[in-house]
Amino acid sequence: MQLDALREVGNIGAGNAATALSKVVGKRVKMEVPLVKILPLKDVPDWLGGPEKEVLGVYLTMSGAANGHILFVMTIEDALKIMNILLGDLTPSREQVLDMDEIARSAMEEIGNILSSSYLSALADFTGLRLNHSVPALAIDMAGAIVDVILIEISKRGDYALLIETEFVEEENKIKGYFMLIPDTSSLEIILQAIGVI
Repeated sequence: MQLDALREVGNIGAGNAATALSKVVGKRVKMEVPLVKILPLKDVPDWLGGPEKEVLGVYLTMSGAANGHILFVMTIEDALKIMNILLGDLTPSREQVLDMDEIARSAMEEIGNILSSSYLSALADFTGLRLNHSVPALAIDMAGAIVDVILIEISKRGDYALLIETEFVEEENKIKGYFMLIPDTSSLEIILQAIGVI
């Protein structure tokens, strides 16, 4: 029952994000949520392709009525595909992405911002809670290393992540990303109570 409620939040968030991205790129972008799962934090790197898989992560903190952390992760290949939709001929090369070129950085931070705002807005509307997020921070590293940094940050305050697998569909492109909400322990209860499932 809790997962069904959270899946509904994920679907609403995906709809919000698709609308926002479509406005930014001037093309129709659909978003689907094939999977919603609650995972122990230590299992997250395996879902991202293994601890040594090189990924791009956009990280934000959540504050307000509930506190926690937000992480949006995608492979470098999928990051390049989404940048191509956003930037067209200005799309940076893989090397520029890995070197954190300014265009690549700002494009991915904007995507992280749009997605996080969309999901948090959906969660806030669904629960009636007032939720805010910080400015996004960007990292390119192995999945295990990115998750470890967050684990160090929150190890005393949260043990689980709500993982929402997200697929962007734009014409021929299908791009996969993972949106993770990692609430502090007390905040998970606040969210579930607000949804009305505990």
